[in-house]
Amino acid sequence: MSNDISLAELQEFIAEFWYHYDEAHFGELAERFADDVHYITRSDTGASPFEELLRADVRGRDETMAWMVDHRNASPYPLRHMAINVFRTGVDGDAAKARFYLLVCHTANSVPFVNSTAIVDVAVARRAERLQFTSMEVVLDTQESVPLSQAANSAAAG
Repeated sequence: MSNDISLAELQEFIAEFWYHYDEAHFGELAERFADDVHYITRSDTGASPFEELLRADVRGRDETMAWMVDHRNASPYPLRHMAINVFRTGVDGDAAKARFYLLVCHTANSVPFVNSTAIVDVAVARRAERLQFTSMEVVLDTQESVPLSQAANSAAAG
């Protein structure tokens, strides 16, 4: 694996992105997307009760930002996205690829609650003298958890 983007740079870039998303700093977000970014978000089942709110498959900074602004404005505040377990998965041209878990919380009655969890795959390249996402795919966890042995049996039967 070779790329001029270190893991520390990648982790900081991802953390900054989610901070700016939570605080609705839309100008900061826009700078972090490449002109040709491909952004996908969906649930793992495709059938969650809020699928319409979370589903997107958009291309380009303008289309991605339009979706992001609409989605963020429909979401609670304060909202906290935590990117955890960030690790590199490879290189695609000039882009470093990474995967991480996303943990999302909001507060109700003075108590924080977990909204959702997800697995996120990203590609990040150094463009215009800064890091930018060239792709992001967010897959939210919505399927019911079962013992691993049961899940493995279902996967083998399907």
